[in-house]
Amino acid sequence: MHSSICFIGAGNMAQSLIGGLIASGYDKQKISATDPTESQRNSVTQTFGIQCFADNAQAINQADIVVLAVKPQTLESVCESISDSVQTNTPLIISVAAGIRSDDINRWLGGQTAIVRTMPNTPALIQTGATGLFANSFVTTEQQSQAEHILRAAGITVWVDEEAKLDAVTALSGSGPAYYFLFMEAMEQTAQQLGLDEKTAHLLALQTALGSAKMALESHLDCATLRKNVTSPNGTTERAIQSFENAGLREIVENAMKAAQNRAVELADELGGKA
Repeated sequence: MHSSICFIGAGNMAQSLIGGLIASGYDKQKISATDPTESQRNSVTQTFGIQCFADNAQAINQADIVVLAVKPQTLESVCESISDSVQTNTPLIISVAAGIRSDDINRWLGGQTAIVRTMPNTPALIQTGATGLFANSFVTTEQQSQAEHILRAAGITVWVDEEAKLDAVTALSGSGPAYYFLFMEAMEQTAQQLGLDEKTAHLLALQTALGSAKMALESHLDCATLRKNVTSPNGTTERAIQSFENAGLREIVENAMKAAQNRAVELADELGGKA
């Protein structure tokens, strides 16, 4: 029998998870959501056939699992509005709100709360996401399995054993889609300078990215070996790779990812506080 899940917030990430769960055979009668906007509630009910509520505390009364899918800036007030219900019913809390540490969520919910904090990324919207998860000390083994099942509805999942490692996840897969978009954007622009029309450059850049990722996923070889395999001595690819290396690409990537990690720490301090 499926556990009852209530999503607080019915935006894109929540809808991605709801859609993935229903597609995987999860009983939609066991899924509900809340949203302050009536039109959004009506849209979600019409799309997925689930119940939607305006009142968070009322909605989570019967929930075994509560998914916090609201903007980080509003998470504190949302948690405080449902803390009495959470303390009474003790559901598993799953947070998909970026940057808020589990200690802060636990404090806002009244303490002693089982919390799984997650760091998904935007490809989750098309069920190809990558999500890092961390469980606090109140989460049971069964609840870890429940959280993993829900997040797998939107892609792959990876557990980390220390919450601070979610900042590294943020720097890699959380922000990563933008890195690839930037690289594809630069390739498209250069291809047009080399004579291709915009449509052709766009199509070839995207298909090359998709094919490369698919090869890396399906191969037993690491990325360095795959790169060497398509780099013929004295060929065109070798000349381009040398140009990247001479320009310090690895150092550029290292500096960018460390900047993202540092910003994740700053945001957690700003949004959650250090108390």
